Amino acid sequence: MELNKYLKLSPEVAEALAAGKPIVALESTIISHGMPYPQNVETAYACERVCRENGAVPATCAIIGGKLCAGLTAEEIDYLGREGKKVTKASRRDLPMLIAKGMDGATTVAATMIIAHMAGIKVFATGGIGGVHRNGQDTMDVSADLDELGKTPVCVVCAGAKAILDLPRTMEYLETKGVPVIGFGTDELPAFYTAKSGIPLTWRADDPKVVADAVHAADDLKPWPKPTKRAWSARRSPPSCWPGSRRSPAAAASPPTSSWCSTT
Repeated sequence: MELNKYLKLSPEVAEALAAGKPIVALESTIISHGMPYPQNVETAYACERVCRENGAVPATCAIIGGKLCAGLTAEEIDYLGREGKKVTKASRRDLPMLIAKGMDGATTVAATMIIAHMAGIKVFATGGIGGVHRNGQDTMDVSADLDELGKTPVCVVCAGAKAILDLPRTMEYLETKGVPVIGFGTDELPAFYTAKSGIPLTWRADDPKVVADAVHAADDLKPWPKPTKRAWSARRSPPSCWPGSRRSPAAAASPPTSSWCSTT
């Protein structure tokens, strides 16, 4: 089923969406780039099986022939596993060219979030997200996953960020981007293959309903309500923290979509 010219849903995912069944998005980079064949394919099948055993429909995401796919066949999963690193590792920046060239791509956390959101899937489960690399303050090597988490409304259930990363700076970046990081059953950030990182979390939840309520609240708060007419009339001139700036008449006539001088 094609919802638009870019997005393609498997029949199982399309039926689940129509019926309001729970769906869990899954990434595909772990298949092509994360493990050798056939363990990669066996792991992908196992992840899908766990979703089904718990009452959800799995939606493994990838780009196949230039189509953004939510839900793959067993043959497509096996293809990604066999091709391995010949398949493009796709993040947000890669999607336009993969579409234009009709190519295949295995989705990272960022690209999977984009496809899931386009399809109307609210939950995505993965292993470890990307983050700020060590010495990232000098190299600017920061995963696009972090920006995506700050702007694409999908709940990502994960084992924290990958342990090889700079985890304290990753948490600072997520805070700056306004990403709620909730420890489910833990007060500490997991570090991918270990439950302990030494980094405390601000928020903990032990009840899945609390997490679900937080997800719904986050959705309701985006985009932020626009200021009232009275509040906007008091903000017509540029704020003091914008020195020497001048706004065009057209810009001055319309309210901003976000705060000019917010601090975190």
